[in-house]
Amino acid sequence: MKDLKQRTMRGGLAKIVSQITTLLLRTGTLMIMARLLLPKDFGLVGMVTAVIGVFSVFRDFGLSAAAVQRQSITTEQSSTLFWINLLVGVVLGVVAVALGPFVAAFYHEPRLVGVTAVLATAFVFNAAGVQHSALLERQMRFVTLSMIDIVSLAVSTSIGITMALRGFAYWSLVATSTVTPLVYTIGVWVASRWVPGKPRKHTEIFHMMRFGGTLTLNGLIMYFAMNLDKVLLGRFWGVDALGIYGRAYQLVNIPTDNLNSAAGGVVFAALSRLQDQPARLRSFFLKGYSLVLSLTVPITLMCGLFGDDIIHVFLGPKWNSAVPIFRILAPTTLGFAILAPLGWLLSSCGLVGRGLRIALVMAPLLVGGYAIGLPWGPKGVAVAYSTVMMVSVIPLIAWSRSGTPVLLRDLLLSIGRPMLAGVIAAAVAFAPRFFWGHLLSPLPRLALCAAILSGVYLWILLYVLRQKQLYVEILRGFFKPPSTDEAVVVSA
Repeated sequence: MKDLKQRTMRGGLAKIVSQITTLLLRTGTLMIMARLLLPKDFGLVGMVTAVIGVFSVFRDFGLSAAAVQRQSITTEQSSTLFWINLLVGVVLGVVAVALGPFVAAFYHEPRLVGVTAVLATAFVFNAAGVQHSALLERQMRFVTLSMIDIVSLAVSTSIGITMALRGFAYWSLVATSTVTPLVYTIGVWVASRWVPGKPRKHTEIFHMMRFGGTLTLNGLIMYFAMNLDKVLLGRFWGVDALGIYGRAYQLVNIPTDNLNSAAGGVVFAALSRLQDQPARLRSFFLKGYSLVLSLTVPITLMCGLFGDDIIHVFLGPKWNSAVPIFRILAPTTLGFAILAPLGWLLSSCGLVGRGLRIALVMAPLLVGGYAIGLPWGPKGVAVAYSTVMMVSVIPLIAWSRSGTPVLLRDLLLSIGRPMLAGVIAAAVAFAPRFFWGHLLSPLPRLALCAAILSGVYLWILLYVLRQKQLYVEILRGFFKPPSTDEAVVVSA
């Protein structure tokens, strides 16, 4: 606890560097795969992941978050949680394999039986590393976790690209999805040097399972709501429509997925240590919230304004039909950036029940939107999805922060400043694109617009809106050296 701020800042820096590297790897892989494979290859794998991917919600039964959230946890409790996680992973893998024939029959695509069976092994690989990863998070060893993330992704993408070059088509995507968790689990075992003992009964285990079970149910409901669009498009519009929609969805979410992943683990671990210190918790949360939003706003505006150039540069000309879908989905990235950190806040404060109630409200709204938009195909579904997300933002902000140390005014100010800077910067960046953009090819045009938007945005945010001191303080925390008597954050 004594050096929590510096540990959090350094962990955040490690995760940011990791996620930038991961973003480059994922984007580069997507660019290569999009040119080596056909939309139907992505559509085939997307059909399976949209169905059995729901099991990923159960892969740790919320027990990794429960282990991190607790103020203290014993080795015996961690061992018991490990065996519970492994059992759940094996069961999920077996159920996924059994579902293979039904998935193939649902989509009228026999090749999905084999795809489902291979992808099912990922559940076991993931389960075997859950508690080792949680142990490293409790110790705030985010540099180590970041290195493992990068290595696992680099190995899996290298194998996938090699297979695609050799003509393995959709199997290259399957290999990438299964090798990543295998290498990651090997990495956390080696790094933690912890071998689980025998499982034992503990009263506290049941409390953690209740906490984790609520998180899991929340995740299950939201997974269903967030992926039903892909299931419906695959069933009623076919593999090509799903392939186009899926690539636009993936590309627009890559930056924010990496950003939320970078911040989420670090912020949740830090807030969990501060749950009995309201003033410090509020200060930590608002700094992290401001940083996430300030990075997300320009990304959202770039996707909305310059989607055609982004698709052309990253996916290639044959994916031009994904441009309107990409632009329609762009606002959802901002919606997730606003709402996702509130989930970290609720979980760290132990308010997982409220998160579940929020999911129970959001899911029917999203499903109803898909039903309305489905007759118009991928574009109609994208419009419905984006509309529901953006209309729900303000009510969910007010609901989520109630009963926490964070004030509604704090959140609105954190959102309003980068939004104002972003809108002005976007208008300035779009002007040269509108008047002289036809003189440049897509790549230099995109680079020029991105540079103008970023420069104007930073100038307005830091100097006109006087936010420089906030971000200077955050940066100083990243690079401040640890104290000589640095204490261990929590017992492991």
